[in-house]
This record gives sequence, C-alpha cells and structure tokens, in this order.
Amino acid sequence: MKLILGKKLNMSQKYSENGSIVPVTIVKVGKGAVVQVKGVEKHGKNASVQLGFKEGSKHVNKAIKGQVKGLVDCPRLIEMQVQDTSVFETGQTFGLDSFSKGEKVSVSALSKGRGYQGVVKRHGFHGSKKTHGAKHSLRSPGSIGSTDAARVFPGKRMAGRMGGTRITVSNLEIVDIDLENELVMIKGAVPGARNGVVEIRAEGDLKMETGQKKKEQEKISIKDEKEEIKK
Repeated sequence: MKLILGKKLNMSQKYSENGSIVPVTIVKVGKGAVVQVKGVEKHGKNASVQLGFKEGSKHVNKAIKGQVKGLVDCPRLIEMQVQDTSVFETGQTFGLDSFSKGEKVSVSALSKGRGYQGVVKRHGFHGSKKTHGAKHSLRSPGSIGSTDAARVFPGKRMAGRMGGTRITVSNLEIVDIDLENELVMIKGAVPGARNGVVEIRAEGDLKMETGQKKKEQEKISIKDEKEEIKK
C-alpha cells in the first residue's frame, strides 16, 4: 500500500488519445517524509510507519514540531501499518514519482459541509403529496415511528447536519502526472472542497529517496576520505 497527501485545486478537461474530452480533478502533491519507524521487535503485529506531509493544519503544536525537526516540512502525520519495516528509515522522502499514469487509486477527503438540511436534500426523500388534503407538508419526513414502540429507533433518517464526513471514492484513474509542477490529474470528481486536503492511496510500494542515516554515513565516509588524502 502506498499513499500520499495533496491539495485539491480545481476541475478541468483533458483530451484523451482518441480525441474525447475527459473531466479531471487537479491535485497539488508535495513531498512526504518518514518520521518514525515502529519495528516488529518492539511493537509486534502493530508494526507501522509514521509518514509526515506538508498538507495539513496551519496550527501545529510544539510536540509535533519537535518530532519532525530536521525533516521535510511535514506537520501532518499519518500512520500506515506495514509487514516489513526494514525498508524504511527515518528521514527518507518520497513524492509523486511513486505513482504512474493509468494507475487506479482511491481518494479520501472530508465532504463539503452543507449545514442543517431536511430529509429531501439530505436523504433523497420524495416528499408528501402536494394536493388532496395535504397542507404545508410537501417536504416533511412523515411518521418517525409507531405507537407501539413509543420511541424513535436509532438510525432513523431525519433532518440534521449534512456533509463534513470522510468520503472515499475507489477505482479512480490517474489521467496524467506533471512531476515538474507536482500535479496529478485524476479522472472524474474527487470528494472535498477546493483547497481541501485529499488522501490518495494505491497498491504498491513508495519510491524512497536517501534517508537521514544514509546521508550521515555518506558525510562520514567523505570526511574519512579527505583525512586519508591529507595524510
């Protein structure tokens, strides 16, 4: 499993190879980093990798700032369970090159908030009769329970707050990828408001760049070579 976070920009259109117009959603994707590796030896079945992303809350507490200090600007943390943690190192970075054109992905985000809505808009009720004795009840929910139970059963569809929930849309196709501008074009509509954070998941592994430990080892080896040359 591989995942990355991005910011939903807007919808557009793109011509396919056969000349037809394909609706696409443009998502801006930045770099991510490995913040913490929880190995099997210590955590057992709960072995996981903590990934950090730039897209997230503007207000970050000092605990998270200290945790991601020295890494890529990544205040938003997501934990992903993996079977093999040996391939991950703290400080490794990854980006949009982990995904490819034509790949199938699942996109998750918070849906647009609609406020307090009635049953017609919230649940798709067809409403009551408009005539034949009906009055002021066109968009009413109707009966919410029987006399015998003398209560409303949990889960009854009624008016209430609509939107603002996590929505996942699966089997979406990546139409095009712009690595230079860090943009990905996904076919069709993607949940969430404009400039909202979206989570893109797909099968496969993330392509990791050099980690913090390897960089330190390379610096040490370069210093040793310079000292040997001086001698």
